[in-house]
Amino acid sequence: MKARRDEAGIVSARGILVAGGTGFIGSHLLPALLAAGDTVWLWSRSVPRARQRVPAGVRVIGDPAEIPPEAPVDAIVNLAGAPVVGPPWTASRRRELIESRLGPTRALLDWCTARSRRPEVMISASAIGFYGSGGETWLDERSPPTQEFQSMLCQQREAAAEAGATLGMRIVNLRFGLVLGADGGIFPPLARAARCGVAAVLGDGNQWMSWVHIGDALRVLVLALRESTLGGAVNVVAPQPQRQRDFQRALTRMLQRPLWLRIPAPLLRAMMGDMSELLVRSQRVTPRLLQDRGFEFRFPALEAALEDLVRPGRS
Repeated sequence: MKARRDEAGIVSARGILVAGGTGFIGSHLLPALLAAGDTVWLWSRSVPRARQRVPAGVRVIGDPAEIPPEAPVDAIVNLAGAPVVGPPWTASRRRELIESRLGPTRALLDWCTARSRRPEVMISASAIGFYGSGGETWLDERSPPTQEFQSMLCQQREAAAEAGATLGMRIVNLRFGLVLGADGGIFPPLARAARCGVAAVLGDGNQWMSWVHIGDALRVLVLALRESTLGGAVNVVAPQPQRQRDFQRALTRMLQRPLWLRIPAPLLRAMMGDMSELLVRSQRVTPRLLQDRGFEFRFPALEAALEDLVRPGRS
C-alpha cells in the first residue's frame, strides 16, 4: 500500500485503523505511523483509558462506525486479542481467547462491508502457535497446523481474517514468534528473573524458541502495509532460533548472573495445565517468505538482540 497522490501529485497521508493498539506491539506501532505522517485511528473498548496511553494525534474511537464515511481508511492493523499467557485454559478462558480474536475481526469486516471505499489491506496478528509442537523439524509458512489448542486458536483467527479477501482486500496474517522488547512482552519478566538469580531451564531445555526483536517485528509490519504483493501467512521470527537452555545461558551471561535452576516439565504441567505447553514445546520456525523477499534482519542473532535490550545503543 502506497501513500495516495492527488491530481497534482502531492502525497497525502494514509489513513490506518488499528485495533488492539494499546498492547506491547501497538505501543511501538502507533508512534511509528504518526511519525510517517499517517492519520491513525485506534479502536479501543476503553476510550478514556486508551487516550491516556497513546501518543497525542491518535484518534481514539469506541466503534469503527465513528469514523466519518468521507475519512479515507487505507489499511487495518488488527492486533486485538486477550493474551494467551494468563489464567489457566479452562473452558471459559478458551472461549474468551477465541472470542477476543474472532469478535473484533468479524466486526471490522462488517464495517468494511458497509463502507463505499474499503481499505486495501488488513494486517492481522497471528502466532507461530499455528504450527503446534514441531520437535526438531524446521517449520515454514507451508507447514501444516495441528489439533493443539493454540494451533486451533490461530487457525480460527486467520480464517476469520481471510474472509476479507471476498471484499477485495489484501489479507496478511503475521505469525509472530516470541517478540523481545525492553518494555513489554516476555523479555522483562525473563530479565527480572535472571537479575534475581532465578533464571531457569524449563523441562529439558532442548525445546526450540523462535524469537524476534521488536524493532524487526515493527519493520515487518511496515513492510506488510507497504508491499502490495505481500499476502497470506508470514512468519515473523529471526532466522536463528535458540534452544531454551541456550537462550537462558545467553541472557544470564549478558547480565553476569548464574543459571542453576531447572523446572521439570511435569511440575510445569501440574502448575499450569495445558498452558505449560507454551513453555516446553519446541518450535523451530524459519522466516522463509521474508528471506525469499530479501528482508534483512537488523537482529538476526540472539546476542546482538539481547545486547540492544540490556544495554540500548551499545549493540
